[in-house]
Amino acid sequence: MPGRGVGPCYTAGRAFARVHRVMPIDDILLEAEDKMMKTEHVVQHEFAGVRTGKASASLVENIMVEAYGAQMRIRELAGITTPEPRALLIQPWDANTLHPIEKAIQKSNLGLNPAIDKKAIRIFFPELSQERRIEFTKIVKKMAEDGRVAVRHVRRDALEKLKKEGKAGGVTEDEVEHAEKEIQKLTDQFIVKIDEHLVHKEKEIMTI
Repeated sequence: MPGRGVGPCYTAGRAFARVHRVMPIDDILLEAEDKMMKTEHVVQHEFAGVRTGKASASLVENIMVEAYGAQMRIRELAGITTPEPRALLIQPWDANTLHPIEKAIQKSNLGLNPAIDKKAIRIFFPELSQERRIEFTKIVKKMAEDGRVAVRHVRRDALEKLKKEGKAGGVTEDEVEHAEKEIQKLTDQFIVKIDEHLVHKEKEIMTI
């Protein structure tokens, strides 16, 4: 029968079955992976809000609107389509939300100029200058770096928890050492993912 250890219980980035009792060390690893994954999703969400030369529903769909006494996303209030490569058409399901949606877009700091057209809102995307494209690439690089820093903070917190478990005597030194390696693997894995998202977004921004 295998000895108690992290190896058989956990593999970075993969689903696994537990054959032993739930251990604090497993929970630390799972929590770290979950937080890193959420950080990656935050970076992707932020990238989606950065303009490129083409119209994209993802640019506005998550803008928050004051409607029905609550904060709601545009995608929850309207249909969003791209009738032309450089145009968005937002069609609210309730005409009463037309002006609140327009106001929310104007306040979003995305530099968009929504225009009400009967019962819909149209947004036209002018061609980005080379200077603006370079400016936007700097913005997404900063977002990516913030994401990397957040992932490393998760690693630091997880390592501190592992040290506490080791000092408490609940796990062996070998188990702690193996878990530390798994946390580093997770850190490297999610930083690579963020870098890949950055490369894709930069290409999207610079493509004319």
